[in-house]
Amino acid sequence: MKILLVFPEIPMTFWSFQNALKFISKKSSEPPLGLLTIGAMLPAEWEKKLIDMNVTSLKDEHIQWADYVFLSGMNVQRQSFKEVIKKCNENYTPVVAGGPMVTTDGMVFEGVDHYVLNEAELTLPQFISDIKFGSPKPVYTAKGFPSITQTPTPLWHLLEIDKYASISIQYSRGCPYNCEFCSITALNGHTPRTKGETQFLDELNTLYNIGWRGRVFIVDDNFIGNKRKLKTEILPAIIRWQEKYSYPFNFMTEVSINLADDDQLLSLMVKAGFDATFIGIETVNADSLTECGKSQNNNRDMIQSVKKLQRKGILVSGGFIVGFDNDPANIFEQQINFIQRSGIVTAMVGLLNAIPGTRLFQRLKAEKRLLADFEGNNMDGILNFIPKMNQQHLINGYKKILETIYSHKEYYSRVKTFLKEFTPASPYTTLPSKTELLALLKSLWILGIIEKGRRHFWSLILTSIVKYPSKFALAVTLAIYGFHFRRVTESI
Repeated sequence: MKILLVFPEIPMTFWSFQNALKFISKKSSEPPLGLLTIGAMLPAEWEKKLIDMNVTSLKDEHIQWADYVFLSGMNVQRQSFKEVIKKCNENYTPVVAGGPMVTTDGMVFEGVDHYVLNEAELTLPQFISDIKFGSPKPVYTAKGFPSITQTPTPLWHLLEIDKYASISIQYSRGCPYNCEFCSITALNGHTPRTKGETQFLDELNTLYNIGWRGRVFIVDDNFIGNKRKLKTEILPAIIRWQEKYSYPFNFMTEVSINLADDDQLLSLMVKAGFDATFIGIETVNADSLTECGKSQNNNRDMIQSVKKLQRKGILVSGGFIVGFDNDPANIFEQQINFIQRSGIVTAMVGLLNAIPGTRLFQRLKAEKRLLADFEGNNMDGILNFIPKMNQQHLINGYKKILETIYSHKEYYSRVKTFLKEFTPASPYTTLPSKTELLALLKSLWILGIIEKGRRHFWSLILTSIVKYPSKFALAVTLAIYGFHFRRVTESI
């Protein structure tokens, strides 16, 4: 069999970092980990090729080569997903669709020949067996959540690896929390399922042996879902591995804000090489946190929690949402004030939308407030439900947040707030690479000469040189991020 694994194009969003990647001559921030893992689950004798449409074009000859096209993606890739299906239909190549979007949305895509839904550890083996006997069925589903202790190492050799800014791996699936707007528990369950120490280290060894160095994104739903195992087994093993190989990787992951409550866990993560994390802050309004079931964020000083992580050497990115039923009229000013005071430079602010498979979707459906299908981009100014707040006031307020926090003045001011708090776990003493030097030169030209607001850029550069010389490279990186965020804001 010849299998073509296709990952659809991601449009320009905050998460794509498209405009920032140009400074370091990369095409994508991270690879399609799901498809690489699926490839490893297929029979070894089958031929496999990968087309990540974010780094290369999908051509007719690619499709014509294949016996089957395996297609996976997220809601934000919906439009490209449909275009790939159409292209495969025109070339008479069967389409096998799986992944989070089709699992939560159901079988709504015309032209798909086979749906392999839920987690592949459960449904893919039967599909493979049926292919071998020439009788594959239209739909494969399963109940429950499988162990991932036998999930194979992804097929990294399928990648054009030099086109990516980071590499993704997975340690666990599932989240112990149950936020109303989130589809994670529907997809992966409440109980975190983890890989074993040897299994996880084997994946690090594979990355090391193929020559990868630098950023590794552990893409778990909540990395600290099983704190005991992390503290007693996994993090000590990562520390030993990092020390053995002189710290070739720096890790980023996703956690809940209660990481700030566990000093031992935080110290172990920093020692293991974690220097960045994404946290779902969502909202500063306590009633809205209660409404969406974000109990771990309530009854705490979230700014102090964030600053504690920053002082320990963790760069915190934050997710924010407006549009909850309990949001007050001044929620926009409250969110802006929190973001600026916290020093969360990468603040991903989105409109609340009801994703299929979530408790929010079911509630709004029962209340007859759903308007349309969710297209996957909660930053496009479009709602798929009727909000309690006046809709135009909500959209205008959302735009005000973006226009404010990503204006030159406010953004560079926030970077300075962050640099004042941030204490790197180890000083940046390595010489810059050619890629980093080129990024610096591009930033000086584009941000310091061409772009409006350049005086704020130069103020940041001078401040970092004089006050925070060990953080200069980080300051430049964050300035480049700001360039991307402003472009996204302008498009919205």
